[in-house]
Amino acid sequence: MSSLLNNSIQIRAVAEADFDDWKPLWDGYNAFYGRHGETALPQHITQTTWARFFDAYEPVYALVAENEGRLVGLAHFLFHRSTTQDGPVCYLQDLFTDEHARGKGVARMLIAEVYARAKAGGSSRVYWQTHESNHTAMQLYDRMAEKSGFIVYRHLL
Repeated sequence: MSSLLNNSIQIRAVAEADFDDWKPLWDGYNAFYGRHGETALPQHITQTTWARFFDAYEPVYALVAENEGRLVGLAHFLFHRSTTQDGPVCYLQDLFTDEHARGKGVARMLIAEVYARAKAGGSSRVYWQTHESNHTAMQLYDRMAEKSGFIVYRHLL
């Protein structure tokens, strides 16, 4: 791909016809976070996630980055209520760029589009998390957002 990749990138909502092109990106994202092979997500989780993007009652959305008819990135985000503000909050849950398109502005463009859609949806804040070892992505994130200072705790049930 050319170094002028971002000149030909289109960021758009995912379409139902995109599944076969979206799935390798989804699998790549999950593999990046260690969910592959024996630890891969069950197929029904992928199918449920995909269906939510097209369910008007679900506050879950998907964007894709397309270059010359090929999907090269994805962003999944959702809206939820907050106890500290009236409007919804936007959580950017998944962000992934194909390895051949990295460093060419795809993730930046996806985040910017999430910002625009969050604002249009009445949200005054977008937030996300990443793993502490994801240093390359954090270089971009540090330019596009501020670190909140919060640490995530979780307990699996």
